[in-house]
Amino acid sequence: DRGHLAPDAIFHSDRGTQYTSREMGAWCTGNGVRQSMGATGVCWDNAVAESAFSSLKNEFYHHHSFATREDARRATMRYIEVFYNRWRPHTNNAGLPPATAMANFKTKNQPLPAAA
Repeated sequence: DRGHLAPDAIFHSDRGTQYTSREMGAWCTGNGVRQSMGATGVCWDNAVAESAFSSLKNEFYHHHSFATREDARRATMRYIEVFYNRWRPHTNNAGLPPATAMANFKTKNQPLPAAA
């Protein structure tokens, strides 16, 4: 499942212009991705994503320098795939890393915790 979109994937975002553009809509349609956006002026539905980006910036990005964009891209993917998804506990997953919560869901068919 890593790095690939599951059939009927949902892409949730805010209403930023890059996400409401025709190009993004066409890409989603062409790739079988359903777009989901919160209501204008409502921030609570994006709390989990905002928390993830905060962690990325505060735990990783602000502590490193990169010689090239490619170095930054590789290091960011390593942080997300190796540390964040597999080791870092998350309050929205009952203290479990995302990969463990997903594995539990798939093997036990238990519901994932709802976003706070």
